[in-house]
Amino acid sequence: MGHLRGIVPAVTEHRFRHTLGRSWRLFRAFGHEQSDPDRFYGPLAQDSVHQVEAFGPIEGAMLLDVGGGPGYFADAFRAAGARYVGLDADHAELTGRGHPGASMVIGSGMDLPFADGAFDVSYSSNVLEHVVEPWTMADEMVRVTRPGGLVVIAYTLWWGPWGGHETAPWHLLGGRYARRRYVRKHGHEPKNKFGESLFAVTAGSGVRWLRTHPDLVDVRAFPRYLPRWMHWLVRVPGLRELGLWNVVLVGRRR
Repeated sequence: MGHLRGIVPAVTEHRFRHTLGRSWRLFRAFGHEQSDPDRFYGPLAQDSVHQVEAFGPIEGAMLLDVGGGPGYFADAFRAAGARYVGLDADHAELTGRGHPGASMVIGSGMDLPFADGAFDVSYSSNVLEHVVEPWTMADEMVRVTRPGGLVVIAYTLWWGPWGGHETAPWHLLGGRYARRRYVRKHGHEPKNKFGESLFAVTAGSGVRWLRTHPDLVDVRAFPRYLPRWMHWLVRVPGLRELGLWNVVLVGRRR
C-alpha cells in the first residue's frame, strides 16, 4: 500500500460497539476520576483493551504502553493475554498502587529505551498532551513497532471541554491564564501545569501526522468516547477541535 493522502478506514474494527450506552457509562465514570480512581480507570482500561483488540488479537503479543501509569492498563492488558511492558517518566505514577512490577520501565516517551521493531503493539492513552514534543513520542512509538504491527495513540484535545484538565474550562481563555486562576483559587499549582506537564495538542495535528507518516499504512482516526454515528466529526476541521474530547489514531507499521 503506497503513501496515504488521507484517513482511510482500511483497518477494520470488529467485535467492538461504539454505542451511546458505552459513551454514557464512560462519561459517568469520568466524574469519579479524582475521588475514586478505581471506578474510572478500571473500566477505562478494560474498554481500551477491547478497542485495541478490535484491530487484531493481542493474546501473546508484545505490547508497549507508553505512559502506563499505576497499573490499571497493565492489569487489563495482561488479563487479555498480552505480554505487557509499561513505560512512564514519573516514578510516582508507576507506584501509585504499590510496587510497579518487573515489566514497568521509567523513561521518556520521546526517547524510548527499546530496539527498533521490538513490539507487536505500541499503545498510549492520554499521554501525548503531557509531552513537550508529542509527535516525537508518536514517531518513537512507530519506530519500536515491528513491520505489520499496530500503533494506537489516544489523546485529549486542547480545545475540547477537558483540554485544560483540572483547569478547564478556563483553558479556553489561555493555558497560562487558566493555570494562574487555578493557583489563586486553590492556593497551589494544578497537577497538570500548562507549559510544563500539559500542552496544547490538536486533532488537526494528529490527523496530519497520521496521514503523512512514511512508515504507517492502513490508518484511521476517530473519537475515542463517542458513538459510531458521531465519528464523522473527526473529518471536519474546526468542529473536531471544539466538538470532540479525545481522538484515537491507529495505523500499522509499513
